[in-house]
Amino acid sequence: MPVVTAKSYVEFRNDAYWVEGTRISIDSVVYAFRSGASPESIVQSFPLLSLEQVYGAITFYLANCAEIDAYLAAEEAAFDAMPQPLRTADPALYSKLMAAKGARSQVGA
Repeated sequence: MPVVTAKSYVEFRNDAYWVEGTRISIDSVVYAFRSGASPESIVQSFPLLSLEQVYGAITFYLANCAEIDAYLAAEEAAFDAMPQPLRTADPALYSKLMAAKGARSQVGA
């Protein structure tokens, strides 16, 4: 009988976590999962992922929740610290985006 080996679903490369073998960040899967999306609906949003990969990414997140939450918070802080040229180029659009971000944060809290 062949020996079954454990699969890896998430890899760390270029200072970020990715669903292994894809260009889809674990951030995308985690944010969808945190907002209440089912694994099946996440697959619909990211058709390049299989249901197995989504479950694997969610399992990785749940097993490393504190570390991944800290990683996501650091990524958000780094993004917020970046200059936002849209703020001056299109203030109305910038305001809409910030309002949407605020609404998303309240849902996740």
